[in-house]
Amino acid sequence: MPSRKFGDGEVVRGRWPGSSLYYEVEVLSQDSKSHLYTVKYKDGTELELKESDIKPLTSFRQRKSGSSSSSPSRRRGSRSRSRSRSPGRPPKSLRRSASQHAEIKERRKLEINLTPLVLKQSGNSISRYNGEPDRIERNDIAHRNIQNKSYLSQESSYLATQYSLRPRKEEIKFEEIISKEERNITKGPKSLRTFEMTATEPEDFEFGGGFGAFSIMIGLPVMLFMLLLMCREEDPSLANLPPPLPPLANLWETRVFGVCLLWFFLQALFHLLPIGKVVEGTPLCSGRRLKYRLNGFYAFILTSVVIGTSLYWGIELYYVYDHFLQFAVAATVFSVALSIYLYVRSLKAPKDELSPGKSGNIVYDFFIGRELNPRIGHFDLKYFCELRPGLIGWVVINLIMLLAEMKVQQRETPSVAMVLVNSFQLVYVVDALWNEEALLTTMDIIHDGFGFMLAFGDLVWVPFVYSLQAFYLVRHPNEVSWLFASIIIALKLSGYVVFRCANSQKNAFRKNPNDPNLAHLKIIHTSSGKNLLVSGWWGFVRHPNYLGDLIMALSWSLPCGFNHILPYIYVIYFTILLIHREARDEHQCKKKYGLAWEKYCQRVPYRIFPYIY
Repeated sequence: MPSRKFGDGEVVRGRWPGSSLYYEVEVLSQDSKSHLYTVKYKDGTELELKESDIKPLTSFRQRKSGSSSSSPSRRRGSRSRSRSRSPGRPPKSLRRSASQHAEIKERRKLEINLTPLVLKQSGNSISRYNGEPDRIERNDIAHRNIQNKSYLSQESSYLATQYSLRPRKEEIKFEEIISKEERNITKGPKSLRTFEMTATEPEDFEFGGGFGAFSIMIGLPVMLFMLLLMCREEDPSLANLPPPLPPLANLWETRVFGVCLLWFFLQALFHLLPIGKVVEGTPLCSGRRLKYRLNGFYAFILTSVVIGTSLYWGIELYYVYDHFLQFAVAATVFSVALSIYLYVRSLKAPKDELSPGKSGNIVYDFFIGRELNPRIGHFDLKYFCELRPGLIGWVVINLIMLLAEMKVQQRETPSVAMVLVNSFQLVYVVDALWNEEALLTTMDIIHDGFGFMLAFGDLVWVPFVYSLQAFYLVRHPNEVSWLFASIIIALKLSGYVVFRCANSQKNAFRKNPNDPNLAHLKIIHTSSGKNLLVSGWWGFVRHPNYLGDLIMALSWSLPCGFNHILPYIYVIYFTILLIHREARDEHQCKKKYGLAWEKYCQRVPYRIFPYIY
């Protein structure tokens, strides 16, 4: 095996591909099979070079010093500067022959100017800017016109940092063309300026576009009510589908809707209390950072006090179980009303406060959400709904199901299966509230608008579907042996370790990439200024936090036994959800990071759901 000529961390000169120019680089590693060196340029670009394309710094220094000492022209030039000359006579250094003038002119033509070109990706096109982010929304047609005139190929849309190998004069003309075209766009016709480049193009629609969004808005409530009705049946098998429907008049009770409103505003009151630290979120498109108060865990403690006091005073919480379907209907009505309010208010929102996922399609935008961070004063509606009413309500519903099981089955103590389900899901909710700050870096907060998708998901789907296992166990008891319970607990703990460690590592790296505790992690530099983790938990598999999520979801259903598939509907749904999230993340990262993401995929080839997309 040949020995290495250059060691890791050594500073050398590396040849830029396609040219004869050498630049100072740092050796990162060498592939033992291909014998290629991975080097890092000063601008952060990482490339693989052959050993013949790398030279030690000493060879350049010796060549430079040798040429300067042996050049007779320089010695003559130094002597000529010391001589006196006539004011009207040019110095010898400027008196050149015609052949010398032609040689210098030709050399200037061939002079290469390495100018960093920062290309910002937007949809299927790219824009050029220097330093500051481009905050001008462009029309797609006008923006493609820039591409054609600036001679940028479609293949370069995945590169965010390149070098121009044009002669200096041609580069100046190139800059003039770019600045002229950008001025034309900002001063162009109003019909062009009002179309937002950040709007989602038809091929970028999620969930099948407008038709898919409409189908989901109809299908999810229907699926929810079918699951709840099936849980009440003595034999909730697929052979008994569809379950008998109750009279429509029995699905609505004003008192139940009032309890839902009371719960929502109680959590809003806890959220507004001046307790907990205030942090800043990620920068918006305008560069502004919104402030958020982290007091979700305190709200959970206060809610626990309220529930405990209610039990002490003898308030019958069994009422929630007895009217569970009516509560689901009331929560659905409230989420639809909230979605309508959010869409109407978004029509008057400034453009820089809209979500990058908006499309211009009314149905799709109503579903996905137009406004990114709708606020009433300092009260952030989306941030509040993500963790408070639905997530804390999920734990309260589980507790009510535990008490209902004891009453329906005439037990003195709850079953082992019910205790496992309650304990597992309680740990999950407490973990989310304790690590509340991590929510600020999720796609829900930084990318998705607040529309029906999040409103229904946060306020209806989470509390009523995620509690499906506890609701199922009330009428379908399952005895769990201590051995099987131990296996389920081990499975839950392993999933939680993967989930929490992966998320903590990601959040710590996003918060402070220069943290000394993270110095051992390997990264890939990207043109956007962010880095990709390729070691630690994120070096084993892509999206390891999703893997932990899936393992925990399975552990929640196992205590229900294997008599019916109904308790595992949640696992099936959660798997489909994670497949969608993983595919969306892959698509977004490929657009955002370009070639750096392709290199990441080579370094971390394993996925949770291979061959799915």
